Amino acid sequence: MVVEEERRSSSSSLRMGTNNDFFNSGSAIIERTDGLVVDLLQFESPIYQMQCRQGEWRWTAITQLAHHGMLYVPIGYTFGAGMFKMDSIRGGSPYGAGVFSGDGSREPSEKELELAQHQGKYMAMIVKRFDSKILHSSTMETLLTLNPLKPQTHLLKLPNFPIYPRISTHRCSFSPISCKLTSQPSKDTTNSKIVVPGAAPSLSEEKEPPAAPAEGSRRKDAGGVVVKRLTKKVLSFLANLPLAIGEMFAIAALMALGTAIDQGEKPEYYFQKYPEDNPILGFFSWRWILTLGFDHMFSSPVFLGTLILLGASLMACTYTTQIPMVKVARRWSFLHSANTIKKLEYSDSLPKASIQDLGVILSGAGYEVFLKGPSLYAFKGLAGRFAPIGVHLALLLIMSGGTYTATGSFKGSVTVPQGLNFVMGDVLGPSGFLSTPTEAFNTEVHVNRFSMDYYDSGEVSQFHTDLSLFDIDGKEVMRKTISVNDPLRYEGVTIYQTDWSISAIQILKDGEGPFNLAVAPLTVNGDKKLYGSFLPIGNADSTNVKGISMLLRDLQSVVLYDQEGKFAGVRRPNSKLPIEIDGTKIEIVDAIGSSGLDMKTDPGVPIVYAGFGALMLTTCISYLSHTQIWALQDGTTVVVGGKTNRAKIEFPDEMNRVLDRVPEINQPSDVICG
Repeated sequence: MVVEEERRSSSSSLRMGTNNDFFNSGSAIIERTDGLVVDLLQFESPIYQMQCRQGEWRWTAITQLAHHGMLYVPIGYTFGAGMFKMDSIRGGSPYGAGVFSGDGSREPSEKELELAQHQGKYMAMIVKRFDSKILHSSTMETLLTLNPLKPQTHLLKLPNFPIYPRISTHRCSFSPISCKLTSQPSKDTTNSKIVVPGAAPSLSEEKEPPAAPAEGSRRKDAGGVVVKRLTKKVLSFLANLPLAIGEMFAIAALMALGTAIDQGEKPEYYFQKYPEDNPILGFFSWRWILTLGFDHMFSSPVFLGTLILLGASLMACTYTTQIPMVKVARRWSFLHSANTIKKLEYSDSLPKASIQDLGVILSGAGYEVFLKGPSLYAFKGLAGRFAPIGVHLALLLIMSGGTYTATGSFKGSVTVPQGLNFVMGDVLGPSGFLSTPTEAFNTEVHVNRFSMDYYDSGEVSQFHTDLSLFDIDGKEVMRKTISVNDPLRYEGVTIYQTDWSISAIQILKDGEGPFNLAVAPLTVNGDKKLYGSFLPIGNADSTNVKGISMLLRDLQSVVLYDQEGKFAGVRRPNSKLPIEIDGTKIEIVDAIGSSGLDMKTDPGVPIVYAGFGALMLTTCISYLSHTQIWALQDGTTVVVGGKTNRAKIEFPDEMNRVLDRVPEINQPSDVICG
């Protein structure tokens, strides 16, 4: 080991190399540093870092450093993805750089040299940071008094030297490594620099060491570590794919159950339909429905809790998986080895070509191209890496909008006879704890007219309601005729045409009137509607009242029966054809219909629509392939390789089309190697 005598005591770090697995030859090197022991112990920041053929020996090597009071600094996984590549033989580990030298004939690979270079830079960074902390410690004042005007630079240099182990027959050779340390730049406007002097101050000149952290500070730090670990475990649990799949199946099952169970009915309805004495599947009765809130499934705590859990899983997956993948995809680097490029998914060689021409062709094909000397890197389709994050956000929007609608909406239904009106706020009722009324609830709705359309068979085909909306001052703000599937929308309130009925029959009796006779629905078998009315004849206060009966199925016609219940005839409203029954002449003027309206507010609908739009867009974007291409100019030959995350079958054809367009060069001088 060769160290310049005048510089060894002023060095802040030491980097050594050995080739023996268990550091036997390394101990010999340690023995040759006896003169440095005292000097190294004088510093607060002796840093020792090693590299060799394999990494396992470093457990033994660390114990050797204790004799010198040194700090051992491994590189960990700071080298990034290069630490995990298994496509070729590579020395080194998180303990430090290394080379598999075999019998000594194998030269270090480019990756091993890159790792060694990274280790040197990393060591210098740590030493400089540690050195800066010393300058701001309790020894600062003493260091300044030793040599305040003469800045120094500390250099430790190890020239080329072979190390011959005692046992192994392998050999490991290292290039010169130097570490130049200077202090952090001063905030003062002067150009002077403060560096570690050649000798440390004596112990008598040093101040008292800093006090240990307070008990409260230690507890706070320990609490922070616990919180971080717990957060990491929770995120790992939530980001679990089987859990997310199970949550989606649970939501689908709850939605199916909500479809099967009639929603929003009174408790008596469930008492009758789901009795405890005859439960479904032997256990499911009204008690389950009312206790778990399944009568309002989509605002029940069970359903909303499952939605929240799925949303948390999506956010955890995005944070722990998708965002790191995007960060990795955005990183790029040049490949300087032709062998590495040839091991990619696709590779080819252009015998007489220029890498600059290849870059122009790739740029025209939609690639982002980067050139550095003889190396090229190009990519396209990076948006495809962002698409999964967009899909997750879109799903969160959809679920958020649906949850907002379930917990913050209003709904109600009303049947209004033609000619009457109502106030929106009197019909609409809150459906969740986030429901908040608006100014539109003071709007008055007037039913101007109700009408029906019929098939040729006489069945009802469609029904319409002419509605007018009036504000609080009585001014008409909107008018529209609604029908099934054609609702009215006003300031967040939607009015749907959902049903119809008959409220009254208007007649003339013996030329007098008109009189409105109330109509009541009659219970019949089947789903067809039937309405009836009664016109008393004679003394209406008698206990045996008789009169004329009238039946209606719709607004087209009225069937009349006499006092004995015998069929008397049929008349259409507005036909102006009177009929005489039991000495009483009757004329049907009109059949007054009632409009069945459903009203609700959906505050989350815009959010749901935005979520579905984003979902469709990001789903399409996710099919974009993220393609990466590397190339290296090797003389007059260009070695090209690439990979893609999708369209793996089409990728070779695309590459062949691109390479076919690269022009062939005739003179080697045409190749610019940078």
